[in-house]
Amino acid sequence: MTLLSLFKNTNNDNPHTLIWSEDDFLNDYLAKSYAHEEQFKDLEHVIVDCESDGLDELIASLTESSLFSEQKLIMVKNPFFLTAKVPKKFQKQVNDLQKIFENLQELEDVVVIVASYDKIDRRKKLTKTVLKEFNVVEPKIRSYEVGAITKAIIKDEGYTITQSALQLLIERSDQVMDTILSNYQKLKMAAPDNKITERSVMQNVDLSLAQNIFAILESALSKNYQEAIDRLNNQLREGTSPIQLLAVFENQLELILVVKILAKRGRSEPQIVKELGVHPYRVKLALKNRLAIGKLEQLLRDAINLEYNYKNGNYHEDNFLQLFVLNV
Repeated sequence: MTLLSLFKNTNNDNPHTLIWSEDDFLNDYLAKSYAHEEQFKDLEHVIVDCESDGLDELIASLTESSLFSEQKLIMVKNPFFLTAKVPKKFQKQVNDLQKIFENLQELEDVVVIVASYDKIDRRKKLTKTVLKEFNVVEPKIRSYEVGAITKAIIKDEGYTITQSALQLLIERSDQVMDTILSNYQKLKMAAPDNKITERSVMQNVDLSLAQNIFAILESALSKNYQEAIDRLNNQLREGTSPIQLLAVFENQLELILVVKILAKRGRSEPQIVKELGVHPYRVKLALKNRLAIGKLEQLLRDAINLEYNYKNGNYHEDNFLQLFVLNV
């Protein structure tokens, strides 16, 4: 199985591939995985960065024969020719690329384009040609899909991970795919037997800033006030600003509040996950919280009010945060 098959492909049988999303880290990860597949092992691998190497270098790579093998795999990075911002001085190169990609199936080499852009210019003739002639993969991941995609990537690469370890990895990565993959690289190095355990995650993946702050509020919500104050003071000593702390407090309180309101309206846990587009674990934790909706609303208003007053210079010390935590 190829990792690209985890996402929608327009033409799986076409080796020429466009990987397009704004997530540069994920795009690069998938592109490297694709390039190292068995079918391409005997090909010379060439990387062309259009921004630093230029379009002339790309055209040369596409039109010249390989000195080392019958075929090349050409990895094209930063293909700005697909965007709306292409200077007129590149018109000749754009025309040359148009002719090459129009006859892509006659090319002996395999071309993989990695477009880490929010948008590409679909109105351009060259972009239309690329979208038509290439297998297009858009690796966009919804929050509630993160766990399944992560597990599939780990399995495809020959590793195993327990469910508790997977959950912990996702939590400590703030449910962000880039961070998950980065932390997964550390875990692979610490797993000589290809097995990733909860203990391994705890030893090799640190709590994120957001999760450290989240733990403060969780301790307070559980009435473990001393633990909450100790965690809060640790964050302040490490240089976390009151604004960062309040932002995470507000985000967490808002999530718990919305989840409780939706549950009260009869939504099931899976329905809430899909409706809010957040990771299932966060919804599960929110549903376990025992605070009443009215209390949550008051705490959220208090947090917003504290942020407003702090930004306006009404607070010059950090003790207002301790008072807020003790009032949870």
